[in-house]
Amino acid sequence: MLLSIISLVSGFILLIWSADVFTNNGAKIARIFNISPLIIGLLIFGFGTSAPEMLVSGIAAYSGHPEMSVGNAFGSNIFNIGLVLGITALILPIKVEKSVLKKEWVFLILSTLVAGLLLLDKYLSFYDGLILLALLILFLFYVFKQSKKDSLNGVDDVDSKINNKEKGKTWLLLIVSLVILISSAKLVVWGGTVLASTFGVPELIIGLTVVALGTSLPELAVSISSALKKHHEMVIGNIIGSNLFNTLGVLAIPGLISPFKIPAELLSRDYIYIFILTFLIVILPFKDKKINRFGGFALLLVLGGYLYQLFWI
Repeated sequence: MLLSIISLVSGFILLIWSADVFTNNGAKIARIFNISPLIIGLLIFGFGTSAPEMLVSGIAAYSGHPEMSVGNAFGSNIFNIGLVLGITALILPIKVEKSVLKKEWVFLILSTLVAGLLLLDKYLSFYDGLILLALLILFLFYVFKQSKKDSLNGVDDVDSKINNKEKGKTWLLLIVSLVILISSAKLVVWGGTVLASTFGVPELIIGLTVVALGTSLPELAVSISSALKKHHEMVIGNIIGSNLFNTLGVLAIPGLISPFKIPAELLSRDYIYIFILTFLIVILPFKDKKINRFGGFALLLVLGGYLYQLFWI
């Protein structure tokens, strides 16, 4: 038990440091290649911070624990919006561009609807996994196409004239910080899972809470760091991109590796909360185009309701 506590503490410390380095160098990459911060958030941050979920999902499914794998995907989406976006908005209100609500958010809600329809039969099949994977490829195609159109917007603290040596250093620091980010999340997940198992917590609950929270920590660390640096587009891009990768990529993995019958409560309870939280992304900034501190509190309140239902009802 002592080792698992040490793992948790050291994991959190490394998360904070690596998130700061990762955010700084992500902003530099945006400047170097003249890519909008939103695209950086959707692709590099979204995919990069979802890597722990993908890794955990693959390992869990391959090891014969698909319930933990699916619980991880569902739980991570709930924590990404409820906890990550909620806490980030409480620290600093987040501006949400109108174009995001017309494009990227629409793709996220459609993907969420498709995932729900595929799971209505309470079975995650190989073909379900293929459909989700196909949608992920479509999303990636859109992002790459959009990256060619978008011009740089809002990253003012990086010099546009960067030589090749500095470019190499930026890429190296980005990759190293991402590896440390993922590794530190893994430490937190391992420590939390061991502690939960010690107290006899079921696999699905571990996947929905401990593992989901642990694998959402990179998103939390990166989002707070981005918000403090006022890279609002990166925050929104990170959340939407990460949830898209979770819904289409992480959820597809157990279907492709180990198709299985999903527990009924995933649809009647967890999916409902994912849908509500995803809709709040467009409702909360409707008036003044930002998710303010009240909005952040509302997201945390929904998350609190979910956790209460999970453990006490």
